[in-house]
Amino acid sequence: MYRLREIEKSDLAEINQWRNNPDIISNLGASFRFINLDIDCRWYENYINNRRECIRCAITFANDDKILGMVSLTSIDYINQSAKLHIQVGRKENQGKGIGTYAVREMLLHAFDNMNLRRVELTVLSDNRIAKHLYEKCGFVLEGCKKSAIYKKGKFVDIDCYAVLREKYYS
Repeated sequence: MYRLREIEKSDLAEINQWRNNPDIISNLGASFRFINLDIDCRWYENYINNRRECIRCAITFANDDKILGMVSLTSIDYINQSAKLHIQVGRKENQGKGIGTYAVREMLLHAFDNMNLRRVELTVLSDNRIAKHLYEKCGFVLEGCKKSAIYKKGKFVDIDCYAVLREKYYS
């Protein structure tokens, strides 16, 4: 099936291709930017130097080390026991195969069981029905909507705010 492992420098060429693909970025809250490999190398080094504040995992097949996607916990707050979840499945042909469901569930288990977090939250474009279905299937609950919060493709769009609490996840 699949597994998670920490991202490695050797993953950067593939990640850089995803981050430069307008079709992939169009479904994410991030704005499209041209990002060269040197910038992604600096991004990786920054991650390595600040591992206490975020965890970035590659999603791979169980028997193959090639990166299929990435799932992250960022803005880790140990006092308030919370973090933000981000996920990206890199190539269109790998979407719709359960990779995202596996990765989100594994990262939630890690957050709650290993890191003693009690809240994981995320934001998603309001019109991204596929991602919202994934998050709801994994236990996330809609908490609200930020109107016209993100500028995408020449217009402002809404983002929905979701969260899952440890006690609700295990009930």
